[in-house]
Amino acid sequence: MILKSLGTTLGVMALTATVAMSDTVRMGTEGAYPPYNFVNDKGEIDGFERELGDELCARAELECVWVKNEWDSIIPNLVSGNYDTIIAGMSITEERDAVIDFSDAYFPSDPSAYVGLAGADPALINGVVAAQINTIQASHVASSGAQLMEFASPDETVAAVRNGQADTALADKAFWEPIVAESNGELEFVGEDIVLGAGIGVGVRESDGELKAKFNTAIASMKEDGSLNTIIKKWFGEDAATFE
Repeated sequence: MILKSLGTTLGVMALTATVAMSDTVRMGTEGAYPPYNFVNDKGEIDGFERELGDELCARAELECVWVKNEWDSIIPNLVSGNYDTIIAGMSITEERDAVIDFSDAYFPSDPSAYVGLAGADPALINGVVAAQINTIQASHVASSGAQLMEFASPDETVAAVRNGQADTALADKAFWEPIVAESNGELEFVGEDIVLGAGIGVGVRESDGELKAKFNTAIASMKEDGSLNTIIKKWFGEDAATFE
């Protein structure tokens, strides 16, 4: 998800943030992008990334606590020290990597997809396309020639299609699949899937090389023993993209 120019101030913050490595790691996530991450009926962070993050911390012998943060400020608040990681369906991109650092990918590049009202046959090039602010999907729409309509949360992009503000919305296909399936025929996929980004990784401050190394070791061990693919299939289905 996220993609925008973060500005000189954020770049300075990234260079000057004070970092203290400890055995307690604050895991920052959005809690609003199922099945990657969401808040369950008990008010707890849940989803693929909660299960994965807890396992990564266990293997790295780190104590994890979870912090919920709005998507549009999730990178600035990592840089300023409000938490120590971002584990929130964040695709690895060159622009983000200029401000923060990333672990190795824990999820392969996943297709993004357009969704619109069933039978509407919307235009993808010249139409109005909704996307969550600061995402790779929003960046793609902006460069495609379509009229981009950005919203703070993924749920608002769905609402924009349903109420006619936008012709379509673009997001990760895994996010759309249960929404389309449960829409009683109101929504449908439109056009071809698009693969964006270089996979999803854990975001850390550039100064936290030791923490990054711990997560890379844990991710590698989960890839080697097959447990990472097992968790991916649990949350995204047997046909989900996995690591070979």
